[in-house]
Amino acid sequence: MSDAPLRAAGLECIRGDRLLFSGLNLNLSPSQLLQVEGANGAGKTSLLRVLAGLSRPADGEVRWRGLDIQHNRASYFAEMVYMGHAPGLKAELSPLENLRISTALRDEAADDARIEEALARVGLRGFEDVPARGLSAGQKQRTALCRLLLNPVPLWILDEPFTALDVRGIALVRELLEAHLANGGMALMTSHHALEVRGDCRSLNLT
Repeated sequence: MSDAPLRAAGLECIRGDRLLFSGLNLNLSPSQLLQVEGANGAGKTSLLRVLAGLSRPADGEVRWRGLDIQHNRASYFAEMVYMGHAPGLKAELSPLENLRISTALRDEAADDARIEEALARVGLRGFEDVPARGLSAGQKQRTALCRLLLNPVPLWILDEPFTALDVRGIALVRELLEAHLANGGMALMTSHHALEVRGDCRSLNLT
């Protein structure tokens, strides 16, 4: 698959004295989604963190556009967004303020009008200025989802993006994923929900 911008070869991950996985290979091409599956403790989150460049594998390498991400971190991070279990919000700041900071850290030009449009898209119109500590878990997750709308990058790495979301929120994530894939984007994710996403969706089972 010469058209695969993301490639991992021979990945091994050890946590404590436990081997989570070894000899793991994967490729991800434009318009593809790869769902990482496995039992609790199988290493799904650990794998996503390795692929996001947030953890180093015990062995093997991850390459983005042919270059090792550990030696090309700035370029890789500019084209990837990672969404972990925690929404990553400062409790004392509002959704608008949190998103101002996250876009500024990525050097993205996102004015308040664009941020407010993203918040409305995820169902948070009227909550723009509410401190994050006053939001429900689902509203915090929706705020985190705004980063996908505000950061036009080709690769999404999502760890349980449906967490705390209601039926409408789950449908929103699926809609965002389908639009991302249709535009040539790529996604790696874990989820306990059935995906039901239109497009080239594949799975990788950690056993």
